[in-house]
Amino acid sequence: MAKVHSPRWAWALTGSGHFFVESFALIHELEHCDIFVSKAANEVLRMYGLKLDFPDTMRVLHDKTASAVPVGGFYHGLYHTVVVAPATSNTVAKCVAGISDTIATNVFAQAGKCRVPAIVFACDTAPELETMAPHGLVKVYPRPIDLENTERLKSFERTHVVESLAELTEAVAARRRELESHG
Repeated sequence: MAKVHSPRWAWALTGSGHFFVESFALIHELEHCDIFVSKAANEVLRMYGLKLDFPDTMRVLHDKTASAVPVGGFYHGLYHTVVVAPATSNTVAKCVAGISDTIATNVFAQAGKCRVPAIVFACDTAPELETMAPHGLVKVYPRPIDLENTERLKSFERTHVVESLAELTEAVAARRRELESHG
């Protein structure tokens, strides 16, 4: 096995379809990235007909262990940035409550414990949203608790919550510039 470039990006995919295809495309623009795929994300990948075909500089890690063994790299300085995108209301709620029982929530928790900056693209950010589902545009109405959890997550240290694809794209680009300037 080839030596893994370090530090690298950690990108966690959850089961949200909200801008899933576009978030997935952003991963392809990165180098040296580990993609953490939750069980729910595997289902969404199938719904959208997407394949986990990434360059050799990337690794795909699936949610197959109870303790999320793949996140151990955080303790060895393997990651410089975590991206959770798109993040379901379930993932956001668990992150806010400190629950780390999926690969995505465990990645977020370990990033916090190891002081690794995180970018979270929360899906539920307004009382009424339009999102593209596999069969077309749908309206969704996030619950007050979902909106509250998104607001609460914004107060977490080293966590940048973004609310749109444009904000996600800019946050990733800004982090890339920051990393290059310290390079």
